[in-house]
Amino acid sequence: MIKRMTKHGNSLALVIEKGVLDLLGIDADTPLSITTDGRCLVVAPVRSRERQKRFRAALEEGNRRYGGMLKRLAQ
Repeated sequence: MIKRMTKHGNSLALVIEKGVLDLLGIDADTPLSITTDGRCLVVAPVRSRERQKRFRAALEEGNRRYGGMLKRLAQ
């Protein structure tokens, strides 16, 4: 997807379509983290530590239950 910046007062804004926002679970109140490596701009929603903790626990459980099978499938 190629986007152009939009003038917003003395600044520029990047307009993101609703479908992309819905996919990422972002709304007007979602805090965003903006980082760069000097060449690329990365905009990501800031997720709570509790959410990250639950995700890691679910990932570990999935690996525990299905890791062997997935490893065999990959071979």
